[in-house]
Amino acid sequence: MPAFWQRLLVAAAMIVVAAAAARIVDGRFRRRARAPEAITLYRVLRRTIFATIVFVGVLSALLVVPQVRAIAGGVLASSAVVGLVIGFASQRVIGNAVAGILIAFSQPLRIGDEVLVEGTRGVVEEIALTYTWLRTHSGDRYVVPNQNIAATSILNSSIRSSTTLAEISVQVPSTADLRQLVATLKNDADEVYVGDLSDKATLVLRKWVPGASHLEAAASDLRVLVSERLKTAGIIES
Repeated sequence: MPAFWQRLLVAAAMIVVAAAAARIVDGRFRRRARAPEAITLYRVLRRTIFATIVFVGVLSALLVVPQVRAIAGGVLASSAVVGLVIGFASQRVIGNAVAGILIAFSQPLRIGDEVLVEGTRGVVEEIALTYTWLRTHSGDRYVVPNQNIAATSILNSSIRSSTTLAEISVQVPSTADLRQLVATLKNDADEVYVGDLSDKATLVLRKWVPGASHLEAAASDLRVLVSERLKTAGIIES
C-alpha cells in the first residue's frame, strides 16, 4: 500500500479514536450528573472536554501527513500566528468562554433555577460556554453573554429556597373587630397582621408559594378569598 494511503488510514483511525474517547467521557459524565449543581457543571465541562478531545485528535491526525505537518510547522513558527492568537484571545468570545467555565464551578445560577438577571426574571434553561439561556414567564427566551453574568449581580430565588412569599394588603374600617378578622383570615394565609391604624386599618396577608412564577396567581387568590371573607363578615357589601 502506498505511504500516502497508509498515513491517511492512520489519520482516519486517530480521528475515530478521538471521537470514541470523547463519547466515552461524555457518557460517564451523563451517568453521574443528578443534582442541579452537578448537571450545570456537567453540561459546561461536557462541551469543553468533548471539543478539546476532538480538536487534539483531528490536529494529531493531520500532523501524520508530512505535507500538512510541514505547513503547520511553518505557520506556527511565523509571527503572524502569534498576532492572530493574541488578537483572538482579546475578543469577547474567549472572555465569555472563561466566564462560562467559572460559572460552572462557582454556580451563582444552575439549570432550573429561577433568577433575575439584568432586570429580566426567568428560569435557567441552558448554560453553554459563551451564553446562558433563560426562559421568561411570558415564554420568551432571554440570552445573556456569560461575561455579563459574571460581572453583574444575580437574584437567585432557587438556591436560597424553593418557595417565595406572596403578599397583599387590604384596608378595612378601624371600627371592625380586627382580632376576629385576623383570626378568620389566618385560615387562608400563612401570616396575617395589622400593618397600620388610621382612618382605616390595613391588614397584611402573606402566603408561601412554590416559586416566583406563582406569585401573581397566589396574590390574586388571596384577594378573592379576602373579599369573600369581608362580605361574609358584613364589612363590605355583596
